[in-house]
Amino acid sequence: MSSFKKREELVEEGFQRLEARGISRRTFIKLCAMTAAAFGLEVQLGPKMAEAAAENIGKKPLVWMQGQGCTGCSESLLSSFEPGPAEIILDMLSVRFHPTIMAASGEGAISAWKEAIEQGGYLLVLEGSIPTADPRFCMVEGRPLLDQFREAARKAEVVVAAGSCASYGGIPRAGKTGAVGAADVLEGQTVINLPSCPVKPTRLLGTVLYYLSFGEAPPLDEYNRPVPYYKRYLQHDSCPRRGHYERGEFLRDWNDPETVDWCLYYKGCKGPYTYTDCPRIWWNDGVNYCIRAGSPCAGCTQPEFYDQFTPLYAKQENFPNPGIAGLSPASLAKGIAGLTAVGVASHAVAKAVKNKSGGGEE
Repeated sequence: MSSFKKREELVEEGFQRLEARGISRRTFIKLCAMTAAAFGLEVQLGPKMAEAAAENIGKKPLVWMQGQGCTGCSESLLSSFEPGPAEIILDMLSVRFHPTIMAASGEGAISAWKEAIEQGGYLLVLEGSIPTADPRFCMVEGRPLLDQFREAARKAEVVVAAGSCASYGGIPRAGKTGAVGAADVLEGQTVINLPSCPVKPTRLLGTVLYYLSFGEAPPLDEYNRPVPYYKRYLQHDSCPRRGHYERGEFLRDWNDPETVDWCLYYKGCKGPYTYTDCPRIWWNDGVNYCIRAGSPCAGCTQPEFYDQFTPLYAKQENFPNPGIAGLSPASLAKGIAGLTAVGVASHAVAKAVKNKSGGGEE
């Protein structure tokens, strides 16, 4: 009985902490119900998830590391609307180390890092990629980030890769640092990938809520992405310009006002190959998202982003022309996947042959 009362008190304390930040109990339960629905659970589980999460508010330690990146994922999180995911996440977790937002610096920050790692049992978030070509490309306090990340991951309860760079290498992978994602440098440890450039706050919030409620990672697809946010939705299926695609109406000249709302496929859109909930849940509390704002989908939630998806604003040669041979969006996506794989393999073979024949590097 006493333990029940203790839990009840902790739950109430958690709700009060949220309310002090302007997040009402009703709003929080609604968020949990939405998260439950997104993960394919009964909406009625929302209140139970809210209680479980509230019980853990302020207790679960968070260690946030930054590698090769632009800090855009932190900015994306902190710039979300109020009360937004930033406030909720930062209130639910006990932030022990975050290079961008922590008040401490110098020796104080180093001490906070060492203390957190020693205690262990934290939620570890990586932002940015990890260089492997030479550890000196990213040094922190005189040590390679690679070594520090592996050390932190060994003591972590769960590891989350926030953004495309931390998930698969992202834009830095196109450079010379040998940039890779978190899972590529860890062995026998599951990494929850939340790719997009930058990380979408609602996905990070939902993943944290799920973990705090059930104590385990949500269902993941073959790329370690939470199924509800990625694999269920092909960007093309819910694209607001889909009707123009079906009618064969494609924007080919940015300066033509008559075609400004037409399909962006010939302007580099990767929508037929990209799995994301972006067209379903827009960014910044539903204000807008890339295609609605007039920009083609860059495919930033896919492992191929960015180096295998360039140029971003021109149709790729290995993407078939729509409508040819009666290609449907589904078969088009599979065709693109196959052609991309063939293209990558051909490039590797050609490079190997060139090097063997004395041609040197490209």
